[in-house]
Amino acid sequence: MILGYQLALQLREEVWLGAGGLPILTIALPVFLMCEIAQETQSVESLESRSLGMQRALTALLITALLVLALTFFLKEDSLSRVGYLVTFLSAAFFIVMGKLLENLLFKAWMGGRATATILIRDGLPVHPLPGVDCVDLDADELSAEWSQPKEIDTLSRIIAPYDRVIVACSFERRAMWAMFLKGQDVGGEILLDRDLLHGAVGIGSYADEDTLVLSQGPLSLSNRIQKRAFDLLVALGALIVLLPGLLIVAALIRLEDGGPIFFRQMRVGRGSRQFRIFKFRTMSVAGSDEDGNISTAREDPRITRIGRYLRRTSVDELPQLLNVVLGHMSIVGPRPHALGSLAGTDLFWEADRNYWIRHALKPGITGLAQVRGLRGSTQSPEALRQRVRSDLEYLSHWSLGLDFAIILRTIRVVVHENAF
Repeated sequence: MILGYQLALQLREEVWLGAGGLPILTIALPVFLMCEIAQETQSVESLESRSLGMQRALTALLITALLVLALTFFLKEDSLSRVGYLVTFLSAAFFIVMGKLLENLLFKAWMGGRATATILIRDGLPVHPLPGVDCVDLDADELSAEWSQPKEIDTLSRIIAPYDRVIVACSFERRAMWAMFLKGQDVGGEILLDRDLLHGAVGIGSYADEDTLVLSQGPLSLSNRIQKRAFDLLVALGALIVLLPGLLIVAALIRLEDGGPIFFRQMRVGRGSRQFRIFKFRTMSVAGSDEDGNISTAREDPRITRIGRYLRRTSVDELPQLLNVVLGHMSIVGPRPHALGSLAGTDLFWEADRNYWIRHALKPGITGLAQVRGLRGSTQSPEALRQRVRSDLEYLSHWSLGLDFAIILRTIRVVVHENAF
């Protein structure tokens, strides 16, 4: 579009290339971008098919040209040069075709003509990877996907994180476990299918000559992930700037009380069941810190320091998690991240609720739907955990920016109300 307009300027002065007092490029460019988005010109299918990509882009250009022409008609604009108009859009069409041809050459050279990165996980079945597909053999690589071994789950989740599509080849008896694993990931996951067992599949796919069960497609689309990340950064950076003086004062008070470290850092389970270290203001004595989270904190816990008791009551101890948001480990809103040793009564969290790992399909949050519903604090029973998991899965199913904003407002209201009485 820009090159086409520049060529038209070589034939006609700028005054003859406008409508409504604006250059036609100023009008046409945003319209063209919106039409390209509507035509899904940036989709995987458009990238893999040169003809489809050209067709969609040229359709978007034609719609733009007609809209600009209609605008000049309704404005009764007689200063727009016909030659300039034709040169702008015909040249733009030529450059689109040339650009798509170049893009296709680069696509084949750099990506082998495949827009999605696929990995095959072999768990006991001798399935051969197709050309361009990476492969992990659990037996050969001495890996495990057992829920009783969170470190192994973390390793496997990190291996598949860069991919768009995960194909699992496992025995019939192992499919239920893999179905649960894939539902908790943030990538598309499928299981090779040879029997009619659905496990809550969301679709049917194919790999080589075999059918697959599509178990997960990620809870958010690319555009939604971009929106959520932009929202997180805007809120987190803004909050850090505004709260910085207060955070420095809190840090000084923690250090003055017992001379220990300011932050308490603990391993938590994050998106895709991958582990990360969470930042919190230290509220317990150094000797009483529980890095594995084996002991839930009670209301009158003797391990809590004097300043720590105030920080917990006001939830100020959670504010350093804004750093985790900036680093990309967490979101402002999402399921709360738990420590590996967290217990629901006498059971580990993933033992108390078989749906527990599904909640990790999204980044964990500083606050969440369960928290604003009053489901926070220690979990004294498996039922208490199940209530939280149900709220987390509800959030995954109904996510929107509006819901995030509403949860933030409800969190502020809850914190203010609890500290006012």
